[in-house]
Amino acid sequence: MKVSSHSFPNGAAIPEKYALGVPHPKEHVTFGENLNPHLRWSDAPQGTQSFAIICHDPDVPSVGDDVNQEGQFVPRDLSRVDFYHWVLVDIPPEIREIPEGAVSGGVAPRGKAVGLGPFGKAGRNDYTGWFSGDGDMEGEYGGYDGPGPPWNDERLHHYHFTVYALDTPKLDLPESFGGDEARAAMNGRVLQNAEWVGTYSLNPRVRAT
Repeated sequence: MKVSSHSFPNGAAIPEKYALGVPHPKEHVTFGENLNPHLRWSDAPQGTQSFAIICHDPDVPSVGDDVNQEGQFVPRDLSRVDFYHWVLVDIPPEIREIPEGAVSGGVAPRGKAVGLGPFGKAGRNDYTGWFSGDGDMEGEYGGYDGPGPPWNDERLHHYHFTVYALDTPKLDLPESFGGDEARAAMNGRVLQNAEWVGTYSLNPRVRAT
């Protein structure tokens, strides 16, 4: 099974138009175009009945005390956890491509819908928790929302766009679900998977290298 994208080369930096957060000269960060990148997959194994897509960043700080704090930095060697940027399941087997910007464009204050759409069933991404308690942004965020790592993080973040070929047409998931629930539901149902990886940082020193 193969995955490709014309949005950026595999292993390369993700262009800003696919990010939720982009650099700002005075405020460190501002909202970006937040387009979903193009993805195409091929050579699915025999018996594939649906696909799923998960985009996650495994480089998110496990402790947030210093995140985006003036005069502080997030050390490179701090332990890290997963952050889900896109969870999409129950993709019909005839779909083999999602165009750029087809499921996300701009940043939607207070969230955007989960559930069935033209490409499958969208789950929650982890901006749901990130914006919790923010009076302007709090809500349930479904579908794709792009990179927005801490602007003071010393580590380069990696974004893994993984496409899974599954042996079932639908996963047993509730109307609202996240990345961990999707991964658990896929356990034992994955025939093959393939991924496309991009990198991103909002730290000027990291971006310069």
